[in-house]
Amino acid sequence: MSTREQGPLRFLVLSASRRADALNTSLAALAAETVFANGGTATLATVKDFEVPDYDGDLEAAEGVPAGARRFKDRLDEVDALVIASPEYNASVPGVVKNLIDWTSRFRPQPFNALHGLLMSASPSMTGGNRGLWALRIPLEHLGARVYPDMFSLAQAHTAFTPEGRLADSTLQARFETNLADFMSLTEAAKRYPCAKKAWVEYLGEHPDSSFDRIQTG
Repeated sequence: MSTREQGPLRFLVLSASRRADALNTSLAALAAETVFANGGTATLATVKDFEVPDYDGDLEAAEGVPAGARRFKDRLDEVDALVIASPEYNASVPGVVKNLIDWTSRFRPQPFNALHGLLMSASPSMTGGNRGLWALRIPLEHLGARVYPDMFSLAQAHTAFTPEGRLADSTLQARFETNLADFMSLTEAAKRYPCAKKAWVEYLGEHPDSSFDRIQTG
């Protein structure tokens, strides 16, 4: 039995920013706090915990998948769901998190398949980094991750947090908490009730097949 099928719900909350004082790290910390408040467990990490070189097929052939990607893969194997708080770089996904996904996808079986994911972003801009999340969905969904439809983007994030790390706007804070709680409910349903998992896969337009495992090709 895999670790994902045992015990309470476990979440990896990843900030896709390297900066120590990054807005998305603050958002990730708030997400982890909310997971705990709703009865789950959360491990908070940043992409700096999983440093990898730029993907290079020759390097992989000579030395294998780097240690940072293995650490990330091991974390994913331990949890039921992944939450990513990601900045937006030039209206798209940051190269550092895309590169980590690419390296980690080289494991077999690759760990994103059937993993539930929630995407969020924080940005000083009026769009809150939302365009980057649409770009981030693509590789995750290609790899078989069940990315939650409702993403959360925090606009004007440089003024949005209280000194305690919560959202100053109570309505926005409530919406954030509801988004996390609903995602946790879906994750729990998929974990504990196979019929719910089957319905979720069919909603995405696929036919459930336990022998099917998405892989990174190319």
